[in-house]
Amino acid sequence: MILKRIFDLFAAAIGLVLLFPFLIVIAYLIKSKKQGSIMFVQNRVGRNAKIFKMFKFRTMTSNHGGGSVTIRGENRITPLGEVLRKYKLDELPELWNVLIGDMSFVGPRPDVPGYADLLNLNDRKILELRPGITGPASLKYADEEVILAMQNDPQKYNDEVIFPDKVRINLNYMHHWSFWLDIKIILYTIIGKQLSEEYLR
Repeated sequence: MILKRIFDLFAAAIGLVLLFPFLIVIAYLIKSKKQGSIMFVQNRVGRNAKIFKMFKFRTMTSNHGGGSVTIRGENRITPLGEVLRKYKLDELPELWNVLIGDMSFVGPRPDVPGYADLLNLNDRKILELRPGITGPASLKYADEEVILAMQNDPQKYNDEVIFPDKVRINLNYMHHWSFWLDIKIILYTIIGKQLSEEYLR
């Protein structure tokens, strides 16, 4: 996967340079709301179960005390944050994580510590991958917050349905990986198109 890392390095560097003015505007808007720090920094589980700090633009009020899953329309999400989350703009700072090697453009979304402990011996193979900004599971669950909002117990549904399904999809991705598959996933993410699992056949 040397080609994958080379692509990540150059694409992240170019992206940060080109998007820098846009990032400054978003940072200014968040700061002007005076609802906490500009960045939301959280420990996530990375490659080989190494803990790293993932950077995102803040979309929630500080000290909200909420759970580990987020549903659409929660009071802790700010109006600006709702827009940033809808268009995935809150994830742009993750380009820095890609640049320094904590993440990749494509891969399993990095979970908070604790979820990795739920992986069985075979499922833990996905920890051999760098976590990604996007990926096949992310495309399938692009409307995850909406799906969770429709459940009586969002946390339980996430733990018993969505999380295991994401693990299954990410294992399939790992076994069928190719550089061109990554490019396809990135393009589908940009145009907002869902990717059928038939891509693995």
